[in-house]
Amino acid sequence: MDFVRLLTCILVTIVLAAGGSGTASAVTPTPVLPIPPAPGLPNVASYVLMDYQTGQIIASKDPDLQRAPASLTKLMTAYLTYQAIASGSLHPEENLPVSNTAWKTGGSRMFIQPGLPVTVNQLLHGLLIDSGNDAAVALAEAVGGSQSGFVPLMNEAAQKLGLHHTHYTNADGLPDDNLYTTAMDVAKLSRALIQQYPQILQITRLKSYTYNKITQRSWNPVLFRDPSVDGLKTGLTDASGHCIDATALRNGRRLIAVEMGAPSWSSGTDAIETLLNYGYRFYENHPLYGPNTRVSTLHEMDWSPAKVPLEVTEPVVVTIPRGRAADLQTVVQVNSKLQPPFAKGTIVGQLLVQLDGKTIQSVPVLTQVAVKKASWLERIWHRVQAAL
Repeated sequence: MDFVRLLTCILVTIVLAAGGSGTASAVTPTPVLPIPPAPGLPNVASYVLMDYQTGQIIASKDPDLQRAPASLTKLMTAYLTYQAIASGSLHPEENLPVSNTAWKTGGSRMFIQPGLPVTVNQLLHGLLIDSGNDAAVALAEAVGGSQSGFVPLMNEAAQKLGLHHTHYTNADGLPDDNLYTTAMDVAKLSRALIQQYPQILQITRLKSYTYNKITQRSWNPVLFRDPSVDGLKTGLTDASGHCIDATALRNGRRLIAVEMGAPSWSSGTDAIETLLNYGYRFYENHPLYGPNTRVSTLHEMDWSPAKVPLEVTEPVVVTIPRGRAADLQTVVQVNSKLQPPFAKGTIVGQLLVQLDGKTIQSVPVLTQVAVKKASWLERIWHRVQAAL
């Protein structure tokens, strides 16, 4: 009898494990939880959280509010210095002369002086870690001949980078009513810096720097709290408040967070960490297409060929709330005024990636073949084929 009871218990257990009645149970889909709203951060005047790979804005507050940038100005000074190095007009290990103007520049300093050797690379360290105003002036003089010659280069570069709400009047960020930028423009400049000159992160990740036997701690407080942060710059004047431009790399994904106008370094660091944690926890990058992938075909009876394959040449990746990949839609918009002939690789429109009816990414689409006007015989043949 005990054996029968034992066998019965085993059979019941097997049936329950299989779904109770022996039939397959319905699988309940995992619900997609709503994404919480972007952080309010009432203690900062403005902020931007950007995904580095896609350039998409995950969250923002008054992103185009013009404010005094303070030493965030030095990001553009660094950008033009790296540009000069890339062009060959400067060398990282080249010794630069230190003028009396640079030596006597007030505010934060790396303590260069006339007659004391200093290289371009050392000046970049002093610029980005010590936030040296003296380093900024020395680099401006090397690149632009003088600080007054350097400032137009700064504003020209700003326009080329699409920093339409930024204006520079000096290389160091010392107060000036006509010196201003926005959180959005700082994020754009930071992305361009990392894309074009990633070596900057080898400097901005350092927590201190020693020059002429003087060791100074980095001004970036987030470096000392978050090991995933490796840059970029801070700024502080009475007009600017405490400004932090930080970038972090976690699990292969980089974000850029900019806050302007915090009342203290502690509150500014709290704001940056809140933004980074929000972006990493609730958003993800979703790959849609690889490079050189056909995304559509253009049909034109009067063209040869009549069917023109269209492609994206670069990978298409979008930043979206987690769990929303299935809701993405793509639309190819083609210029209606196109007239052949045009070569293979001609941009003829845009691939729009949309979520909830809003375009979140726009990517050029190009022809995979050369196109010319069809002859009268080809046009007839195209119409015969279409009718079949």
